[in-house]
Amino acid sequence: MAHFLETDRLALRAFTAADIDHLFALDGDSEVMRFISGGRPTSREAIETRVLPRLVRDYPCWGTHGYWAAQEKATGTFLGWFEFRPLEEHGSAVVELGYRLNRTAWGRGYATEGARALIRKGFTDLGVERVTANTMAVNTRSRRVMEKSGLSFVRNFTGDWPDAIEGSEHGEVEYELTRTEWERSR
Repeated sequence: MAHFLETDRLALRAFTAADIDHLFALDGDSEVMRFISGGRPTSREAIETRVLPRLVRDYPCWGTHGYWAAQEKATGTFLGWFEFRPLEEHGSAVVELGYRLNRTAWGRGYATEGARALIRKGFTDLGVERVTANTMAVNTRSRRVMEKSGLSFVRNFTGDWPDAIEGSEHGEVEYELTRTEWERSR
């Protein structure tokens, strides 16, 4: 299978129906889902009917996906996924960066490595002008990845949480990196 992007240790590829078991295991880990659903797992039915269709969706401005399965390049082991998708259907100027990795991949630099590679590809090949990312204010690990990837804190805000989870009372944070800032830092 052709890869969308490769780094020294990662291969990012399009999702397929064969990834349902990987996604079910990923979203079934209470620690992985802690800042997303309060630790509640995603049902297999939801993976099949909602999650996978979102992950395989093409974006017209690119003619490709906005979510990528992450594999360890040396072994092919599924590590999780990265999001790098346009916020507007037909425009690639502003994209959202995200990531969800298996707990076994935490603390090994994969999130930062993948995020940096996607940012580079966005600014050099995809016409991106601004990368944005957000997380719960209390999600210090994700915030650190954003900072190490070159994004800067923009603001705190309160999201609309249908079901409050532990930490949501502290709100969310937004980070960003513009093409100009990225070019200056190189």
